[in-house]
Amino acid sequence: MTDEKGLERADHEQSPALDAIPGLIRIAASSWVRTAEWSVVAGLRTGRRMLKAATDPHTAVELAQGAAAASGIVADIAKAVSSGESVPQAIQQVAASLGGTSDRRAVELHNGRDRDVESTDLRSSLREQGAKLLERSRDVWSNDTGHPAYARILTELAPDEGRILMLLLRSGPQPMVDVRTGGAVGMVSSTLIAPGLNMIGPRAGTRYVDQVPSYLNNLFRLGLVWFSKEQLKDPLDYQVVEAQPDVLAAMHSVRSAKLVRRSIHLTPFGEDFCRTCLLEEEVPPEDLPVHQAPNDLE
Repeated sequence: MTDEKGLERADHEQSPALDAIPGLIRIAASSWVRTAEWSVVAGLRTGRRMLKAATDPHTAVELAQGAAAASGIVADIAKAVSSGESVPQAIQQVAASLGGTSDRRAVELHNGRDRDVESTDLRSSLREQGAKLLERSRDVWSNDTGHPAYARILTELAPDEGRILMLLLRSGPQPMVDVRTGGAVGMVSSTLIAPGLNMIGPRAGTRYVDQVPSYLNNLFRLGLVWFSKEQLKDPLDYQVVEAQPDVLAAMHSVRSAKLVRRSIHLTPFGEDFCRTCLLEEEVPPEDLPVHQAPNDLE
């Protein structure tokens, strides 16, 4: 009797677990169906993207970037877990970093849009200025004198450079020589030893004679002078330059040297600048040396 009651009690205790088995089976089956359904849908989507990527380079780039980003996320989570973090904490850290990256990308996108707007505004402003320029060109009653760039050029000139310009305006083109290797070897391949030696600094009365090469570079940059291979007509001007100590030292620095005579000229723009901005009194054009474009410009 006792054994029968024990068996009934055991059967009663096991019956809830046995009753729960069909429910667990249903849950497992439902989960399997959902997983299979998601796998099929994801596979179809991935397949479609792969097919599209095969024909669309842009889609292929996006797909590759997505795969790289996913692998990077997994690697970050694995690195955090290996350093002692729990899986939830690792996921939170990676999610926070992704949020920061998204914010940075949003800021960069916003800045890029701002730059596009500024570029569009700049183009519109330039067009407006161009329209005003053409409108002024049609004004037959305008009495504007001097180039608009003259005011800016005056702010970019050193006092010594003003002296050089006045020397060129009043005295005309100036001689300049290059010292090169000569002899039989120089006829085949000549090496430049000392370029652009001249007497412009002393003749113009510049304060810093050693800065004359820099002065000439700046004047050339501003379009006021040019350097020519053309030789001046009067050879006496070159004799004075060739007798200077720096020229003689350069010639004696090699076994065989030769001199190449060149010249420095005012440009028409530079001549007009000097007449407009530097001459204190009106000087008739015939009283000043003629400045012509050299036959051979560099």
